[in-house]
Amino acid sequence: MTDEDFMQKAIEVGRTNRQHPFGAIIMDRLSDAVLAEGVNQSRSNPLWHGEIVAINNCAMQLADVNWSSLTLFTTAEPCPMCMSAILWCGFDSVVFGTSIPTLIGLGWNQINIRATEVVQRSHRPQTSVIRGVLESECDQLFRTALKPR
Repeated sequence: MTDEDFMQKAIEVGRTNRQHPFGAIIMDRLSDAVLAEGVNQSRSNPLWHGEIVAINNCAMQLADVNWSSLTLFTTAEPCPMCMSAILWCGFDSVVFGTSIPTLIGLGWNQINIRATEVVQRSHRPQTSVIRGVLESECDQLFRTALKPR
């Protein structure tokens, strides 16, 4: 499967929350298997962004996780909190669709610190950040979520 295939799955997960379509999946690069998914649940808990929910689901489902072989796919560039969690886990890479500047331009409240900056200032500067996968599809997902129902 390709990065586009996995991002399409993250988009499907994001669509399950029409107001906050921040969807994430975790896949194992060794087996091409999706291990966990998560969607924004910040109405229940402000910390439960899609990436955090996916990480928690993965940790709860798998007793012995080799985070270094995993990639997290997310519909939007991880905020500094989520990017820090990704780094603390030890993920090999993160792939996102929509960027923080695009989200801000669309009217979403965001902390304007890019994922690459968090990586550069971290203990894991080798973690790859791949941006813009299915970007226009992800942009549309967030554009649609802001429209009145």
